[in-house]
Amino acid sequence: MAQSGPTLHYSGHQYLRHRLVLSILSGKPVKIDKIRPEDKNPGLTDYEVSLLRLLERVTNGTIIEISLTGTAILLKPGIIAGGPVTHECPLSRSIGYFLEPIIMIAPFAKKPLQLTLRGVTTDDYDLSADLIRTVTLPHLELFGVSDGLELRIKKRGSPPGGGGEVQFLCPVVKQVKTLNFVDAGKIKRIRGIAHAVRVSPQFSNRMIEACRSIVNRYIPDIYLYSDVYKGEESGKSPGYALTLLAESTTGAIHCSEAVSQPGIAPEDVALTATRALLAEIRKGGCVDQKHQSMVLLMMVLGSEDVGRCRMGEFTPRTIQFLRDVRDFFGTSFKIVPADPSDPSSRELQLSCYGTGYINTNRSLA
Repeated sequence: MAQSGPTLHYSGHQYLRHRLVLSILSGKPVKIDKIRPEDKNPGLTDYEVSLLRLLERVTNGTIIEISLTGTAILLKPGIIAGGPVTHECPLSRSIGYFLEPIIMIAPFAKKPLQLTLRGVTTDDYDLSADLIRTVTLPHLELFGVSDGLELRIKKRGSPPGGGGEVQFLCPVVKQVKTLNFVDAGKIKRIRGIAHAVRVSPQFSNRMIEACRSIVNRYIPDIYLYSDVYKGEESGKSPGYALTLLAESTTGAIHCSEAVSQPGIAPEDVALTATRALLAEIRKGGCVDQKHQSMVLLMMVLGSEDVGRCRMGEFTPRTIQFLRDVRDFFGTSFKIVPADPSDPSSRELQLSCYGTGYINTNRSLA
């Protein structure tokens, strides 16, 4: 949907990823300057440059200009091409950093995307490959992107050495469905994956036992899976992590995760993840905090109808995302308390009129 409009202008490195995504989807060029001008190493980091290179490969005709100092970039979007793409991610950020923006644009490509990423699969900052597979993709399915949507974890890679590999397959759609998701339901089951690479397999069992010591008090339907990779598939560095998700009677998913740190026992990692999950559930809403931006974007791109969604408290990232969506698409959300009769509730109901975004890139074959 290449349509050049006035160039939008932002400053600072925060929210870089979602601004690039909004630029590519809306067809509006974006200029971002003052990227870490005061830092010891000013300008773009290695992972931000790597993301720009990946966006170039997934799209066709996109022009990216980076200033000599690296403190300013200009992106003129092309069309989203899709097809087979392989990319080596730097070890400074995990694969999730690169996958999140790609997942937002992949359904609107010309051809189904087959993306292979190599690097770190789980770290402290970004969504892990497990969370993307078990939580992010089901959120995308709410909008009718489902047939052939898959994430395969071929190899796991813990920081600092990495060595992991994932494959992301995404079908193309002509248009996404309108969302109407206002009933959060009650939590009915908890699922989890405890993985351990290049350490004793007993570590994952210890994490599962510690997690159960808390969640068994709340709900009987709990299944925690121990995932131990050996040899080549276990990457280059030792590590372990626990990924948890709670699903409600209406299909709302809340998630949390904790990753191993030097000198921290598996039990402590499990307790951190479990408490974070309970805190996330308490915030309420139909959408997990980590996925608010993605769901809001798909609501904006939905068919020309009113989409509704109930959410818990906004993160600063979500608040900025709502402002940026208004800049790129001219769409504002109506936000009201989800339960006006309960003043203590922090849940909000959001509604917006979809732009009726149609994937004109899609090949007719």
